[in-house]
Amino acid sequence: MNYKKEYLETFLKNQGQLFDEPVAETLEEADEFLDECMAVVLNNVKEVKSYFEENGMDTAGMSAAELKEEAEVFELPDGKFLIVEG
Repeated sequence: MNYKKEYLETFLKNQGQLFDEPVAETLEEADEFLDECMAVVLNNVKEVKSYFEENGMDTAGMSAAELKEEAEVFELPDGKFLIVEG
């Protein structure tokens, strides 16, 4: 597994925020899916903002709360963030 177990569990529990239908049902499937779509784990909201900007998203005027509400952003139990490109 490439991702921590609690990250996979968070993704499995909350995948509905990004996808209409489940893309994974087990930890192993979640790990494979996240690996295939090159999901990234970032340390804080500042890194989330930088990631979005590097990928062409206009984040001007977006608050930290608004960034956290983006469908691709999964807040993790340890305070980090998982970004999953749908």
